[in-house]
Amino acid sequence: MEQRRISGKGHWYHETQSSSSPTEVLPLVPEAAHVDDRFLLNVALPASLLTACERWMNPARAMCELFFPRSVPVCRLRTLNAYDRLSTALTVAQACGVQRLCNYYAALLAPLPGPDSSRESNRRLAQITQYARQLASSPDVIDSKAQQQLDEVGLTVYDIVTLNQIIGFIGFQARVVAVCQALLGHPVRWLPGHHIPPHAMINNADSELNAWVYGVPEVELRYASSHQLESLARWHAEPWLRDLAPVLCHEPAQLDLTGDILLSGLYTSPPQGAVDAALSRAVDQLARSPDQFSAAHFTPLTDEGIPAAQAINLLTWSAFCGWLNRLKIAIRRGE
Repeated sequence: MEQRRISGKGHWYHETQSSSSPTEVLPLVPEAAHVDDRFLLNVALPASLLTACERWMNPARAMCELFFPRSVPVCRLRTLNAYDRLSTALTVAQACGVQRLCNYYAALLAPLPGPDSSRESNRRLAQITQYARQLASSPDVIDSKAQQQLDEVGLTVYDIVTLNQIIGFIGFQARVVAVCQALLGHPVRWLPGHHIPPHAMINNADSELNAWVYGVPEVELRYASSHQLESLARWHAEPWLRDLAPVLCHEPAQLDLTGDILLSGLYTSPPQGAVDAALSRAVDQLARSPDQFSAAHFTPLTDEGIPAAQAINLLTWSAFCGWLNRLKIAIRRGE
């Protein structure tokens, strides 16, 4: 949404923030936009851990480049411009409350020209923002009406696929950054953020979400490109992506990178016994309030003998499941 400067030029305000008090306005940090790692946002993990996580982290970094290129061409079928994408990313970052992400996406968004002042443009961006906030923080409220409203403001099926992927991905990124900062003993939330309500999260990517009926059109095979057909054939065979692939392959490059993360060896069998209890507590905290995830949740895992790299992978897998579940909620036909 349009950034409103309050109390001097060093502050920004985004419409997803509910408070209008100048004392709670978050500072704009322009230097936050300059990072070497667009996924971890320069969280300085030890080299050994970066190497251990490289197989899934590389496609995640590629996702950042795919969703947020330096220049975003738009056309009749793909109307989400750079401002739409970064505004959505900032909305999700604020919903998760991970300050490093808020600073980064706010700094990228601030210099961009906002939408024109027409009623249609304002309504379109307001609807995108509301949908992003709901899917990020309270996905159980997403229904057929929410899906229809995106169509009513002119989003195409390609836009809707990309929008849902960005929302899921930024939630995933926020949780991975929270885990890495917790490992290093760094605070995740420096200023007041938005707490995710307890009902918001579903972490089991294999959970049943009622009878599966698509609310977003599948790719029509007779009109599909060769890349779409290849991507569909590849990922429809994967149990974790079987229900998603017919819709997500509208944007096959996005689906391919999602699948590359899935097949990167990220998933490992969780430990049993006392260690399992510590892991369950950590996963639950990360799912519900990534802004409050801390060393107090991560350290019990390593204290129980789980190597740091495996602990990161287990928690990252839970974040990936949250991403997949949001996609399932978003593209199935709502009640």
